[in-house]
Amino acid sequence: MNATEHYRKLERMYLSAPVNELYEPTITIGEGVAEVGFAVGPHLHHAAHFVHGANYFKALDDAAFFAVNSLVDDVFVLTVNFNIHLLRPISEGTMTATGKVVNTSRNLWVADSVLKDDRGRLLGRGSGSFMRSKINLQDVSSYSKG
Repeated sequence: MNATEHYRKLERMYLSAPVNELYEPTITIGEGVAEVGFAVGPHLHHAAHFVHGANYFKALDDAAFFAVNSLVDDVFVLTVNFNIHLLRPISEGTMTATGKVVNTSRNLWVADSVLKDDRGRLLGRGSGSFMRSKINLQDVSSYSKG
């Protein structure tokens, strides 16, 4: 399988995840990079009418995760840890996270991600560590289809 096919399979796998029925996200994956975006609005708000921080985490982690998994074509990777900085609130529009692998070793990858609104303003930053799992990607039906 070539790299482009792997990226498209990862994108399809991501979009088919049940949790993403709530978000209806977009995703684009390349070598060591990924971009995830979704619309925000009242359905993602906390009591003060801004997007809850859990949604920042989801976008930042998803972008970093798929940047790493773009480099690993046999197994699903796992987030080992992830740190975020919430920098600006948002209540409507779109959030787009861009992840990039910044360090690789035999068993551990580090990726950073940034989250911006549709005007290009920085909403948050994240950094995480990822490792190989024992879950073969070919065993994940939404990856292996097509």
